[in-house]
Amino acid sequence: MPRLELTPNFTHPDAFYAALTATHRERSDEESERINARLILLLANHIGDQQVLEEALGIAGQAVTPQHSLQQG
Repeated sequence: MPRLELTPNFTHPDAFYAALTATHRERSDEESERINARLILLLANHIGDQQVLEEALGIAGQAVTPQHSLQQG
């Protein structure tokens, strides 16, 4: 059964980050949100496996901190 790859797997992480930030440079918030949505769908299509995608969604969802807890801290 396929699993989400969680160990670092980038061949050139700094180059990817530079390309990602360059793609967003001088874009409006709305344009950046559309770029992110499109990138997510492109990569999800590349992965293709529903179980792996759901595992990624679960992990990504854990990283979100509710707004009210930020104000309390």
